[in-house]
Amino acid sequence: MSLLRVLKNARIPIARVTPLRPITTSFLSRSSNATLQLQPQQPGRGYATKNKAKSTASFVPGSQQPITDEAARLEYTKAEDAMKTSVEWFRKECAASESRALGRVTPALLSPVRVKLPDNPQSVKLEELATVGVREGSTLLITLFDEHTVKHVEAALYESGIPGVVPHRHDNRTIKVPIPKPTVEARTTLFVAAKRKAEEIRVQIRKQHSASLKRGGYAKRSIELEEFQKLNDRYIADVDKILAGLQKATGAK
Repeated sequence: MSLLRVLKNARIPIARVTPLRPITTSFLSRSSNATLQLQPQQPGRGYATKNKAKSTASFVPGSQQPITDEAARLEYTKAEDAMKTSVEWFRKECAASESRALGRVTPALLSPVRVKLPDNPQSVKLEELATVGVREGSTLLITLFDEHTVKHVEAALYESGIPGVVPHRHDNRTIKVPIPKPTVEARTTLFVAAKRKAEEIRVQIRKQHSASLKRGGYAKRSIELEEFQKLNDRYIADVDKILAGLQKATGAK
Protein backbone atom coordinates (compact mmCIF):
# COMPACT_ATOMS: atom_id res chain seq x y z
CA MET A 1 0.00 0.00 0.00
CA SER A 2 1.36 3.31 -0.91
CA LEU A 3 1.95 6.07 1.60
CA LEU A 4 -0.56 8.30 -0.16
CA ARG A 5 -3.41 5.80 0.29
CA VAL A 6 -2.54 5.28 4.00
CA LEU A 7 -2.74 9.01 4.68
CA LYS A 8 -5.99 9.27 2.80
CA ASN A 9 -7.76 6.48 4.76
CA ALA A 10 -6.36 7.65 8.15
CA ARG A 11 -8.74 9.56 10.46
CA ILE A 12 -6.88 12.43 12.13
CA PRO A 13 -8.85 14.21 14.86
CA ILE A 14 -9.22 17.96 14.28
CA ALA A 15 -9.23 20.26 17.30
CA ARG A 16 -12.41 22.27 17.57
CA VAL A 17 -11.76 26.02 17.68
CA THR A 18 -14.16 28.08 19.71
CA PRO A 19 -14.87 31.42 18.03
CA LEU A 20 -14.21 34.62 19.98
CA ARG A 21 -17.25 36.30 21.34
CA PRO A 22 -17.67 39.91 20.16
CA ILE A 23 -17.36 42.66 22.75
CA THR A 24 -20.79 43.94 23.55
CA THR A 25 -21.78 47.45 24.54
CA SER A 26 -22.81 46.22 27.97
CA PHE A 27 -19.26 45.08 28.62
CA LEU A 28 -17.93 48.45 27.55
CA SER A 29 -20.36 50.23 29.84
CA ARG A 30 -19.31 48.10 32.79
CA SER A 31 -15.64 48.62 32.04
CA SER A 32 -16.00 52.40 31.73
CA ASN A 33 -17.17 52.59 35.34
CA ALA A 34 -14.04 50.93 36.56
CA THR A 35 -11.30 53.21 37.90
CA LEU A 36 -7.93 52.68 36.34
CA GLN A 37 -5.23 52.90 38.93
CA LEU A 38 -1.85 53.97 37.53
CA GLN A 39 1.41 54.09 39.38
CA PRO A 40 2.79 57.64 39.32
CA GLN A 41 5.93 57.83 37.22
CA GLN A 42 8.97 58.68 39.22
CA PRO A 43 10.69 61.75 37.81
CA GLY A 44 13.99 60.90 36.34
CA ARG A 45 17.15 62.74 37.34
CA GLY A 46 17.89 65.70 35.09
CA TYR A 47 21.29 66.34 33.70
CA ALA A 48 22.59 69.63 32.37
CA THR A 49 23.18 69.72 28.66
CA LYS A 50 26.68 70.84 27.89
CA ASN A 51 25.87 72.72 24.71
CA LYS A 52 22.39 73.89 25.65
CA ALA A 53 21.76 77.41 24.36
CA LYS A 54 20.88 80.04 26.96
CA SER A 55 18.59 82.98 26.39
CA THR A 56 20.25 86.43 26.43
CA ALA A 57 17.00 88.32 26.76
CA SER A 58 17.66 89.12 30.41
CA PHE A 59 21.33 90.01 29.95
CA VAL A 60 22.34 93.68 30.32
CA PRO A 61 25.26 94.83 28.15
CA GLY A 62 28.26 96.16 30.01
CA SER A 63 27.86 99.57 28.37
CA GLN A 64 24.43 99.91 30.00
CA GLN A 65 25.43 98.76 33.46
CA PRO A 66 26.02 101.65 35.88
CA ILE A 67 28.80 101.76 38.42
CA THR A 68 27.16 100.72 41.67
CA ASP A 69 30.10 100.98 44.04
CA GLU A 70 30.01 104.32 45.87
CA ALA A 71 33.80 104.71 46.06
CA ALA A 72 34.12 103.93 42.34
CA ARG A 73 31.47 106.53 41.48
CA LEU A 74 33.30 109.20 43.48
CA GLU A 75 36.60 108.32 41.80
CA TYR A 76 34.89 108.40 38.38
CA THR A 77 33.49 111.88 39.06
CA LYS A 78 36.87 113.12 40.24
CA ALA A 79 38.63 111.78 37.14
CA GLU A 80 35.98 113.21 34.82
CA ASP A 81 36.24 116.68 36.37
CA ALA A 82 40.03 116.69 36.02
CA MET A 83 39.91 115.53 32.39
CA LYS A 84 37.18 118.00 31.52
CA THR A 85 39.15 120.91 33.03
CA SER A 86 42.22 120.02 30.95
CA VAL A 87 40.23 119.70 27.73
CA GLU A 88 38.35 122.98 28.28
CA TRP A 89 41.64 124.80 28.84
CA PHE A 90 42.97 123.38 25.58
CA ARG A 91 39.76 124.37 23.80
CA LYS A 92 40.19 128.00 24.87
CA GLU A 93 43.84 127.98 23.80
CA CYS A 94 42.91 126.70 20.35
CA ALA A 95 40.09 129.24 20.05
CA ALA A 96 42.57 132.05 20.72
CA SER A 97 45.05 130.58 18.21
CA GLU A 98 42.30 130.31 15.61
CA SER A 99 41.37 133.97 16.11
CA ARG A 100 44.97 134.99 15.55
CA ALA A 101 45.30 132.73 12.52
CA LEU A 102 42.26 134.39 10.96
CA GLY A 103 43.57 137.88 11.74
CA ARG A 104 41.07 138.68 14.52
CA VAL A 105 42.59 140.73 17.35
CA THR A 106 40.85 140.35 20.71
CA PRO A 107 41.92 140.84 24.35
CA ALA A 108 41.62 137.06 24.75
CA LEU A 109 44.94 136.75 22.92
CA LEU A 110 46.71 137.82 26.12
CA SER A 111 44.70 135.60 28.47
CA PRO A 112 47.57 133.08 28.89
CA VAL A 113 49.89 135.80 30.23
CA ARG A 114 50.88 135.37 33.89
CA VAL A 115 52.75 138.13 35.74
CA LYS A 116 55.27 137.46 38.52
CA LEU A 117 55.36 140.12 41.23
CA PRO A 118 58.12 140.40 43.83
CA ASP A 119 55.70 140.50 46.77
CA ASN A 120 53.56 137.58 45.55
CA PRO A 121 54.92 134.00 45.33
CA GLN A 122 52.18 133.01 42.87
CA SER A 123 51.76 134.30 39.31
CA VAL A 124 48.91 136.72 38.67
CA LYS A 125 46.65 136.95 35.65
CA LEU A 126 47.14 140.02 33.47
CA GLU A 127 43.44 140.88 33.86
CA GLU A 128 44.00 141.37 37.61
CA LEU A 129 46.61 144.07 37.01
CA ALA A 130 45.29 145.90 33.95
CA THR A 131 42.56 146.31 31.37
CA VAL A 132 43.12 145.16 27.80
CA GLY A 133 41.45 146.82 24.83
CA VAL A 134 41.74 146.94 21.04
CA ARG A 135 42.80 150.02 19.10
CA GLU A 136 42.64 150.47 15.33
CA GLY A 137 41.67 146.84 14.92
CA SER A 138 45.22 145.51 15.12
CA THR A 139 46.75 146.84 18.35
CA LEU A 140 46.17 145.70 21.93
CA LEU A 141 46.27 148.50 24.50
CA ILE A 142 47.16 147.51 28.08
CA THR A 143 46.30 150.04 30.79
CA LEU A 144 47.81 149.19 34.18
CA PHE A 145 46.14 149.88 37.51
CA ASP A 146 49.51 150.51 39.17
CA GLU A 147 52.43 152.04 37.32
CA HIS A 148 54.90 150.14 39.52
CA THR A 149 53.94 146.87 37.83
CA VAL A 150 54.74 148.04 34.29
CA LYS A 151 58.16 146.37 34.05
CA HIS A 152 56.80 143.11 35.44
CA VAL A 153 53.99 143.10 32.87
CA GLU A 154 56.48 143.75 30.06
CA ALA A 155 58.62 140.83 31.24
CA ALA A 156 55.56 138.58 31.38
CA LEU A 157 54.59 139.52 27.81
CA TYR A 158 58.05 138.59 26.55
CA GLU A 159 58.07 135.32 28.49
CA SER A 160 54.56 134.30 27.40
CA GLY A 161 55.89 132.83 24.17
CA ILE A 162 52.89 134.10 22.20
CA PRO A 163 54.03 134.44 18.58
CA GLY A 164 54.11 138.04 17.32
CA VAL A 165 53.62 139.63 20.75
CA VAL A 166 56.19 142.41 21.23
CA PRO A 167 55.27 145.03 23.89
CA HIS A 168 55.96 148.75 23.41
CA ARG A 169 55.73 151.03 26.45
CA HIS A 170 53.63 154.09 25.65
CA ASP A 171 53.84 155.72 29.09
CA ASN A 172 54.17 154.69 32.75
CA ARG A 173 50.77 153.00 32.75
CA THR A 174 50.18 152.06 29.12
CA ILE A 175 51.67 149.32 26.94
CA LYS A 176 50.88 148.83 23.27
CA VAL A 177 51.12 145.43 21.60
CA PRO A 178 50.76 145.61 17.80
CA ILE A 179 49.59 142.32 16.32
CA PRO A 180 50.91 141.70 12.79
CA LYS A 181 48.74 140.05 10.17
CA PRO A 182 49.29 136.30 10.22
CA THR A 183 51.42 134.83 7.47
CA VAL A 184 51.44 131.22 6.32
CA GLU A 185 54.49 130.63 8.48
CA ALA A 186 52.76 132.25 11.48
CA ARG A 187 49.70 130.03 11.02
CA THR A 188 51.89 126.96 10.87
CA THR A 189 53.70 128.08 14.03
CA LEU A 190 50.35 128.44 15.81
CA PHE A 191 49.33 124.93 14.84
CA VAL A 192 52.68 123.41 15.84
CA ALA A 193 52.40 125.05 19.26
CA ALA A 194 48.83 123.78 19.65
CA LYS A 195 49.91 120.30 18.58
CA ARG A 196 52.53 120.28 21.32
CA LYS A 197 49.94 121.40 23.89
CA ALA A 198 47.54 118.70 22.67
CA GLU A 199 50.07 115.99 23.46
CA GLU A 200 50.58 117.47 26.92
CA ILE A 201 46.82 117.32 27.54
CA ARG A 202 46.68 113.70 26.35
CA VAL A 203 49.44 112.82 28.81
CA GLN A 204 47.51 114.51 31.63
CA ILE A 205 44.37 112.54 30.75
CA ARG A 206 46.24 109.23 30.64
CA LYS A 207 47.93 109.96 33.96
CA GLN A 208 44.57 110.72 35.56
CA HIS A 209 43.17 107.50 34.12
CA SER A 210 46.07 105.42 35.45
CA ALA A 211 45.91 107.09 38.87
CA SER A 212 42.19 106.36 39.19
CA LEU A 213 42.66 102.69 38.30
CA LYS A 214 45.53 102.38 40.74
CA ARG A 215 43.52 103.89 43.58
CA GLY A 216 40.47 101.77 42.79
CA GLY A 217 42.22 98.43 42.25
CA TYR A 218 39.35 97.21 40.05
CA ALA A 219 39.12 93.61 38.90
CA LYS A 220 39.92 92.62 35.36
CA ARG A 221 36.94 92.89 32.97
CA SER A 222 34.90 94.68 35.64
CA ILE A 223 32.32 97.32 34.73
CA GLU A 224 34.44 99.94 36.54
CA LEU A 225 37.46 99.17 34.40
CA GLU A 226 35.36 99.41 31.25
CA GLU A 227 33.74 102.72 32.24
CA PHE A 228 37.06 104.36 33.13
CA GLN A 229 38.53 103.27 29.79
CA LYS A 230 35.58 104.77 27.92
CA LEU A 231 36.03 108.01 29.88
CA ASN A 232 39.69 108.16 28.90
CA ASP A 233 38.93 107.45 25.23
CA ARG A 234 36.17 110.07 25.12
CA TYR A 235 38.35 112.96 26.31
CA ILE A 236 41.29 111.89 24.16
CA ALA A 237 38.90 111.99 21.18
CA ASP A 238 37.80 115.51 22.21
CA VAL A 239 41.42 116.70 22.13
CA ASP A 240 41.91 115.19 18.67
CA LYS A 241 38.72 116.83 17.40
CA ILE A 242 39.71 120.29 18.70
CA LEU A 243 43.18 120.00 17.17
CA ALA A 244 41.72 118.89 13.83
CA GLY A 245 39.46 121.97 13.81
CA LEU A 246 42.43 124.27 14.38
CA GLN A 247 44.41 122.54 11.65
CA LYS A 248 41.57 123.20 9.23
CA ALA A 249 41.33 126.86 10.28
CA THR A 250 45.06 127.51 9.95
CA GLY A 251 45.50 125.48 6.78
CA ALA A 252 48.49 123.73 8.32
CA LYS A 253 49.63 120.31 7.14
